Order: sequence, then C-alpha cells, then structure tokens
Amino acid sequence: MTRLVFWDVDTLYDFIQPDGRLYVPGSEEIVPALKALTDFAHENQVPIVASADNHEPSDPEISQTPDWKTTFPPHCMRGTPGQRKIPETGLRDPLVIEPEPLDPGALAQRILGHRGDFLIHKRSLDVFANPNTLTLVRALEPETVVLYGVATDFCNRYAVDGILRHLPRVQLHIVTDAIRAIYPEEGVRLLRDWSGRGAQLVTSRQILQEGLLDPHLPRAVL
Repeated sequence: MTRLVFWDVDTLYDFIQPDGRLYVPGSEEIVPALKALTDFAHENQVPIVASADNHEPSDPEISQTPDWKTTFPPHCMRGTPGQRKIPETGLRDPLVIEPEPLDPGALAQRILGHRGDFLIHKRSLDVFANPNTLTLVRALEPETVVLYGVATDFCNRYAVDGILRHLPRVQLHIVTDAIRAIYPEEGVRLLRDWSGRGAQLVTSRQILQEGLLDPHLPRAVL
C-alpha cells in the first residue's frame, strides 16, 4: 500500500499558460503553488500520479465548432509543445501509462516495482477512461490523495469523482489555491459538493508549512 499520493491533474502548457491553446483563466497564478507541491512531493519521496491530455485530431472531444462542454478546440495535441507539462511540475522518472489496455496483473507488477512518478495519458476529459488508471489506483491503494491542477470543472471533476468512487476509504485533500475553473461559479459549486461528500478542502500552506500530512509521510522522512 502507498500511504500518500499527490495527484496532478493536467498541468500542461496549453491549459496553464496564457498563450496556450485552451488556457484556463488565472492558471498562471497557481504556478508557484504547483511548483511548491511538486518539490515537496519529490523531497519527501511521495509518488505523483499525473494525468495529461494527449489528443489526436480524431478524438471525439476535439472540434472546430466546439460547444465548450463536451467538445473543445484542438489542444494538447500529441507531439506539440502545448501537450507538455510545465517545467514547474516536471516528473521524476515517470512510468508512462498509455490508453491502450494492458494486462492488469503485469501492469500492477510494473507499478509496484516502480520508484518514480506516474504519467497517465488520456484522450478524453475522464482520466478513468484510460482503462489502466483503475489498475494504477488499485495497485497503489493510497490512504491519502492530495489533488491539484486544472480545470476544476472539467478534468478535476472526473478525477475527483473517480477517486471517490473507486477509493471510497481514501482521505482526499483538494488544494484550493492550486486549482482553477473555466467557469468559476461551477468551480465553487463543485467544491461545495465534494466537501459534502467527504473531501477535505485545504490550502497549499496547510500542506507545505502546517504539517497537515506529517502522519502520512514516508516513515524514513520523519
């Protein structure tokens, strides 16, 4: 069992930077918090599970006439600079998990033997649409998940719902100053809903400076 996992939702250039192809307003403001969380995880040997859109033009989500709810303009296209993670959230020796189905047993063995981070490529909003994501969370079986990234009302929503559904006993912390929504009012509603379902709304200061996670850190660090 992995006691503590940081979950980085789509901190990619196209979402975070103002000149990105699907910029989430205000995302550049959370970059210092994203960097601090990433550095904290690496300094304390906490594995990071990161998701990343990795689109092809044929993906159902990609449209030249988007409705901005289920379809969007081309973004995070495979092989483009916009698909890359921002430097501040760079991963340590990531095990890349592609969307093509893999043998669960063999993949679980690779996951449990891996000492770096994990990068889940996805071709839709829902990280759990990658059939290997479920194998990953079941193999890690964390007690606590710290979640941050973008966008609150889209990719974060699917990640949170999936974690709550598949890991009902997990202690889920959502870092409120390290997320941003495309539609702010929907972001506020979702935070209220997640809190009502048992998720803890926290700040990066609580994580980084106030010792909120001390009991969950690897014992070698304490």
